[in-house]
Amino acid sequence: MQMINLQQPLLKLEPRKGGYHYLKIDKELVNKMPKKKGTRLIITIDDSVSYSCGLNHLGDGNFFIIVAGKYVKKLHKNEGDPVSILLNEDPNQLGVPMPEVLEVLLAQDKELNMKFEKLTDGKKRSLIYYTTSVKDIDRQVQKAIAFLSGEVAMKKK
Repeated sequence: MQMINLQQPLLKLEPRKGGYHYLKIDKELVNKMPKKKGTRLIITIDDSVSYSCGLNHLGDGNFFIIVAGKYVKKLHKNEGDPVSILLNEDPNQLGVPMPEVLEVLLAQDKELNMKFEKLTDGKKRSLIYYTTSVKDIDRQVQKAIAFLSGEVAMKKK
């Protein structure tokens, strides 16, 4: 995917939809991306804030990228202020680093690795967040095993 450079205003969802700041990404642009709406991106805003992200449905056929409050503050921007954005495809399709504990567990247990590989990228990310939510390595292993064994019911949003 070629680097995409855009200029646009920082927008904000209405409170009943979360009230998040966001940047709109037109469906025509998304349809040109390698994995369409499933493409993971690295966004750089005003050459000062950069992070890995995914695309969310806006509800009108277009998409958006959430801009966390901490980034809005760092940029010193408000709703409606123009920003310059640069989009690149994220080489890490998960968009988050694989924790060493999980890497080792999956390398040692073929059955768990097969279950992991069958998960969607979103579920893989959920597993990573769920596993790393505790600092203790033994508890991380226990949580990963429970997740992959189906003993953990993840809430649907």
